[in-house]
Amino acid sequence: MSGIVGIHYLDGRPIDRENLSKMVDILAHRGPDGADIWVDGCVGLGHRMLWTTPESLIEKLPLVNQRGDLVITADARIDNREELITALQINNRPSDKVVDSDLILAAYEKWGEDSPKHLLGDFAFAIWDKRKQILFCARDHFGVKPFYYYSSNNAFVFGSEIKAIFCLPEVPRRVNEVRIGDYLTSNFDDKTITFYQEILRLPPAHSLSISHQGIQLQSYWCLDPTRELHLDSDEEYAAKFREIFTEAVRCRMRSAHRVGSMLSGGLDSSSITCTARKILSENGTESLPTFSAVFDEVPESDERDYINAVLAQGGTVKNYLHGDKISPLNDIERVLWHQGEPLFGCNLYLNSGIYRIAQNQNVRVILDGFDGDNTVSHGIGYMGELALAGKWFRLCQEIHGFTKNFHLSFPQMLWQYTQTYIFKRAFRKYKPLRLVHRISQAVTRRIWHPRVKQSPWEAKLNPSFIQRISLEQRLQDLEKQRNRPIPNQRHQHHQALTSGVLPYTLEILDQASAAFAIELRYPFWDKRLVEFCLSLPANQKMNQGWTRVVMRRSMENILPKQVQWRGDKGNLAPSFDRGLLKFEQERLEELLIKEPKLIEEYINISVLDKAYQKFICGKASDDEVVTIWWAVNLEVWLKHTDLQS
Repeated sequence: MSGIVGIHYLDGRPIDRENLSKMVDILAHRGPDGADIWVDGCVGLGHRMLWTTPESLIEKLPLVNQRGDLVITADARIDNREELITALQINNRPSDKVVDSDLILAAYEKWGEDSPKHLLGDFAFAIWDKRKQILFCARDHFGVKPFYYYSSNNAFVFGSEIKAIFCLPEVPRRVNEVRIGDYLTSNFDDKTITFYQEILRLPPAHSLSISHQGIQLQSYWCLDPTRELHLDSDEEYAAKFREIFTEAVRCRMRSAHRVGSMLSGGLDSSSITCTARKILSENGTESLPTFSAVFDEVPESDERDYINAVLAQGGTVKNYLHGDKISPLNDIERVLWHQGEPLFGCNLYLNSGIYRIAQNQNVRVILDGFDGDNTVSHGIGYMGELALAGKWFRLCQEIHGFTKNFHLSFPQMLWQYTQTYIFKRAFRKYKPLRLVHRISQAVTRRIWHPRVKQSPWEAKLNPSFIQRISLEQRLQDLEKQRNRPIPNQRHQHHQALTSGVLPYTLEILDQASAAFAIELRYPFWDKRLVEFCLSLPANQKMNQGWTRVVMRRSMENILPKQVQWRGDKGNLAPSFDRGLLKFEQERLEELLIKEPKLIEEYINISVLDKAYQKFICGKASDDEVVTIWWAVNLEVWLKHTDLQS
């Protein structure tokens, strides 16, 4: 994790070095190990350095090639180093003297704008090509490394964080109400928009070419939902998963400093921790620091039984954050300064507390199990495939196993599949049966959903705001895309992997960890692992009611049994709710009840007030608590952000 910035004046104006230096300086938290700028006429690049990999200790950025006609600034970790060194014929020095920016620059010299296709790892970079008078920028496959930019007829400005772009006085600071509408309706499918007008995000797996002819945005890679892998046995699938997963962990442990691991007690973080510990043990190196949130006063949120099962295997040094002693709004003004946008997720305060502990332990790299669920896939769509194929006996076996493993109702789930895959099709085909269909739907709602009632998003928002940004039409268009038929489980898996909420969350985590000069690395978002998991047959994702079964099998003799085959997940909501009430009731009333001036043009204040009254009585639904959280963050962000309408 480092910081990059740059300016390209398309009208030929010379770069003001002071402006570029301000951009670099405001990102000092991202790189305490050095800073530099490079300027040539109308182009300027800047960099903040955080030493993480061994090679980064000798890396100097921005980097100019020997001919002086290519210059790069990069926030990157390249994982296929040996492959690239061979392909690029870099044989004039030892491989440990070849820095990652050398590899990117050499790849661009050989393959030009196709160079990102040949890179594995996490990266965001910009290359000034003096020969072609092109600024070429690219972002990694899943959006681990952030890249924001502003573009006008006369200028292109970019940075790892939006605040760096705002260092230029010509960049407008105007609120983007469309993004506020997306935020308040949980819509993060748009991968380019931000909370600021004219400030955009480079989507994952995309590159930008900026020249006097304009800006060209192009995708250099996409997941293939049609490819299916065929191996001979369950054991072979599990062995292959273990091989790829182990390499995904290993290459992310390449560090010049201590590497730690998040350990929540769940399947994802535990698998990473146990694999990393095994790698360290084989190399005869020191124990692995682990970081966990625990909750003495909120046992519903505490996962210590699972955490301790992993720790009991040895080879780790535990570090606990007592999450029930921290307010979810802890240091919220500073957090929002680092984020640059309102917070969406409710539990970032726990991450920040852990990052602070890690920083005090001199840990610069943390392995994180973020969203392994989507990478491996729960495989629920397999049951739909069985129903469509008419394999009802096999489907009943899966439903029985699933409801047993995850403590659900077998009759309810069987009825839902029967209604969806038998009755609905028959009712659509035979008109006389439509009345029966309506009755069955009413019975289903009456029996199994008597209390499930979410307040519609329209009721939560100010009607004039909805009309002003045409929010209803925007969400209707989105709903049409979401409701397109998904042919099979693999396409369902593909849809989850390409969701816009993924890069958005990665950006939030990047900025939260950057505040503590820590780089997060995500083994589950290794391109090779994602492609492998997507290509798996559906019965390798779900079998005998066990979701993510290929991963569970692959972790045999690596994970403790109680973690390997656990059917539940941790629930941090009770601790979050308690923390808001215990530590922040006075501030909540000040922001939401007494002076909600800044948010009343966006949110229906009467609905918000009712939700808050229910919350302090302990009767609010999860939906109402989240609405309160969004409102508070939006109010604080607007209050501390100098924005124009």
